[in-house]
Amino acid sequence: MPQYKAMEHTALAQPFRRSAAAHALGQNIGLILVCILLIASILAYCGIYYAAQERLPGGFEITSTVNNTMPLVLAALAQTVVVLTRGLDLSVGGMMDLSNAIAAVTLSASLGSMVFWSVAILALGALLGLLNGVLVAIGRLQPILVTLATLSIFQGLAIRVLPQPGGAVPEAYTAALVSTKAPYALLYVIAFGVLWSAFRRTRLGVSILAVGNDAQAARAHGIDLIRTRIAAYTLSGMLAAAAGLFLAANATAGDATTGNGYTLSSIVAVVLGGVSLFGGRGSAIGAMLGAFVSSMIVNILFFSHIDPLYQAFYEGLFLVLAVVLAEAVGRLVRKAS
Repeated sequence: MPQYKAMEHTALAQPFRRSAAAHALGQNIGLILVCILLIASILAYCGIYYAAQERLPGGFEITSTVNNTMPLVLAALAQTVVVLTRGLDLSVGGMMDLSNAIAAVTLSASLGSMVFWSVAILALGALLGLLNGVLVAIGRLQPILVTLATLSIFQGLAIRVLPQPGGAVPEAYTAALVSTKAPYALLYVIAFGVLWSAFRRTRLGVSILAVGNDAQAARAHGIDLIRTRIAAYTLSGMLAAAAGLFLAANATAGDATTGNGYTLSSIVAVVLGGVSLFGGRGSAIGAMLGAFVSSMIVNILFFSHIDPLYQAFYEGLFLVLAVVLAEAVGRLVRKAS
């Protein structure tokens, strides 16, 4: 009898363990898929680069790729925070334009100037993000309409600050954010990943995910929907401003229009990273990896000697296929779990 009970207990426990594993797989399928996409894109890039250059990518190529991706990494983080609340921030690119332009005309070589203006630009980003949040949460306006309007406003302000490309970013500032000697910027990616893991366990992080998953249930559990949405847009504005700082540091100068393409790219990175556009599910870590997948696709097309006139077409086609495939696989796995 004791042996029979032990066998019965084991038989009952095994399905539970399998169910828990399947549940964990379903919850993290987006992150798993973007990791697979990133590995595949890196291998494809190395193969195409070797065929074109008869050598594998070296330190210069790796460093350039990481540095060029950093603005998109921050933009994807900014977009993720809002998307998780079932919103959308189309003003990310405009905020990058504005912070990029301000940095180019204000930063000087002194440490005090670099610290002061960096903090001031981040504060401005948070303030303008707060404006978005107030209009969406308190004004009850559609996020797409609000952020599309503020996108135009931010771009106009950026052109006012820097009518023509120019200005200068100190070498020390560039070295601190996107060093050209080695891909030290990856340390920022790791730091952002650690910070996100800690943030999602905070009250605000839990509230953001809860609001996006089921706003009414979140309200029933005492979560302030208005305050949470305002906080999400505020954080998004600050992260978008940080993306503009990385963009300025990488270019060593300013341009009030270079951030324009990052709005769409940030949404693509978010979706590639497994973050649901319907809110409540996903990880900023996946969005950051999605940003690197996007960059690898650009590199692959460049070294494949695709006609520049058609590169945007192939890039968009590949990204659409990748997003559709990832979403289809994710749904199948989540249903199975």
